[in-house]
This record gives sequence, C-alpha cells and structure tokens, in this order.
Amino acid sequence: MTDRATLATTFLNGTAWAGALRAPLAGDASNRRYERLRHPGTGKSAVLMDAPPEKGEDVRPFVTVCRYLRDLGLSAPEIHAENAEHGFLLLEDLGDDLFARVLKTDPKLEKRLYQGATDVLVALHAAEPLPLAHYGPQLMADLAGLAFSKYRKGILGDEGSEELARFRPRFEDILAATTGGRRVVCLRDYHAENLLWLPDRDGLAQVGLLDFQDAMLGHPAYDLVSMLQDIRRDVPAGIEISMLQHYIDATGTDDHAFRTAYAVLGAQRNLRILGVFARLATDYGKPHYVDLIPAVWAHLKRDLEHPALAPVADLLLQALPAPTPEALQKLKSA
Repeated sequence: MTDRATLATTFLNGTAWAGALRAPLAGDASNRRYERLRHPGTGKSAVLMDAPPEKGEDVRPFVTVCRYLRDLGLSAPEIHAENAEHGFLLLEDLGDDLFARVLKTDPKLEKRLYQGATDVLVALHAAEPLPLAHYGPQLMADLAGLAFSKYRKGILGDEGSEELARFRPRFEDILAATTGGRRVVCLRDYHAENLLWLPDRDGLAQVGLLDFQDAMLGHPAYDLVSMLQDIRRDVPAGIEISMLQHYIDATGTDDHAFRTAYAVLGAQRNLRILGVFARLATDYGKPHYVDLIPAVWAHLKRDLEHPALAPVADLLLQALPAPTPEALQKLKSA
C-alpha cells in the first residue's frame, strides 16, 4: 500500500469503521480524495476525506466552517472522526442527490431547490460571522488578474502586462466602490454540484452543503452569483431573476446597490475562473476544465454590460482572447 493508503487504514482502524468496504468517490479540482465507506456490520455509509498536507491541503478550515454551519442548523456533514496532522476526516454521508443530478431527472423541482438554497444564504448572512480572512477588493482584483497571467498567456503566449497594469487598479477601484459594507461568510463554491437535496429533512436542512473549506468574509452577493451564474449547468433566466428578487426582498437590502455588486462580483468571479481553469489545464494536466470556459466567457460578457464595469469592459474584451475552438485547443495542448 502507498503511504497515504497505510495512513488512511490506520486512521480508520481507530474508529468504528475499521474494516469498512471502501470505494472511490468523484473528486474535485483540489488534491483531496474521497472514498465512500460501507460499514461491515450495520451497512451504513460514511465518507473518508483524504487531504494530504504534503500537497498543501489542510482539513482544519473545513472543520471550523463545518461546525459553524451545523451550529446554525444547516446540513453540513457531521464529523465522525478527524486527524488534522495527517489530513483525514470521517464524515457523514449526505448521499448523491446533488442539485445538478436531481434537476436532470426532475426539472419541475428547480424553483423549489433554488429557493431553498437562497433561503440558506439569507439565514447564513443573518448570523454572526466567523472570524475569517476578508475577501476584499485588493485580493479580488489580484485573483481577477489570473485571466491575464494564465488564460491569456496560455493562448497568446504573453500575459498582456500593459493591459493588466491598466486593468488592475481600475478594477480594484470598482470593487471598492460597489462591494463594501457588512461582511458575511461566503462559502465561495456554492453551486448545483456542491448542493445536495435532502427532502427527508425539514426547512433549511433540506439543502446539504459541501466544499466550503475556502470560506472567507465577503459581500452577500458573492455566493448568490456562484449559484445563479453556474458554469456547469444553465440556470434559466427566470430562476436567476426570481432568486435575486427573493433574496433582496427577504433581506431588505438596497435593490440597486445589490444588483450592482452582483454584476461586479460576477465579473470578478468569472475572470478568476478563466484563469483557474486555464491553469488547471496548462500547469496540472487537467484539460477537461477547458471545456467549461465558453460558459465562463458568456457569463463574463453579460456581467460586463453593467454600467459599473464600463471603465474595464472594453479593455477586457480587447485584451482577452475569445474562447474559440482554436484558442481552447492551445490551452489543452500546452
């Protein structure tokens, strides 16, 4: 067995799940691995998270946010056992009914699921936040720059340093002017492949939560953008419009200011993701993420139509190459 396999077996042997049957689960863009365990006696299931510290993973942020969410009555997985030193967690198995899967087979549930997930954000944003790092204008502008240093460079061979030098301060100013105010916990990967439908539970607990270890303090519109400008599935315009209005009505937030922040944060998020997906292809040998780039680009172009983004819109559309088949092939073969 590999060293990680030996450590995992040792970890499980110290729990009630020693000798469990183990099968791999689909992973994500990180270095974390997941296995579903089947208890040899009871037949119950659990999930093993394997997050190797030597590859930069750290389970402690997940544990902190997980316990915070559960204390709020939300359906983050219960932690059965943990070993932070070696990077293992034994978690409650919330099942396989991701929003994206459920809606493929039962699309009439769409409004119910998205309203439930929006209500979770309303409750989360009303709570006293955790003392997390701030996802503020400087950091957001830096990360948006990945669209130049990774996406553009992967296609054109240069990052467009002059254009980036003009974009970076302008965009930070826009972020500072439109995304200030009260900070809330932003889970930062809140979308249909990280949300689970748990209809046997009640109220807010019907929405299961995954992949929140990168949570930070930020603007309340951020996770709504993640959910409604979903890269992996097309959210109907009617759902996006109604959920935006539902959130604004439920929280009493200023309509114009919130919608402006929503567009600006959408642009920031989509610029960052352009860079991240390009980097996954060029630096980490994961070319399948390139196939999602056209959806990212479509969301970005729509966000850039907002007047608040006028100081950077033309610059971005001129500096960043459109994701043509030829451009995407360059990223895949880099």
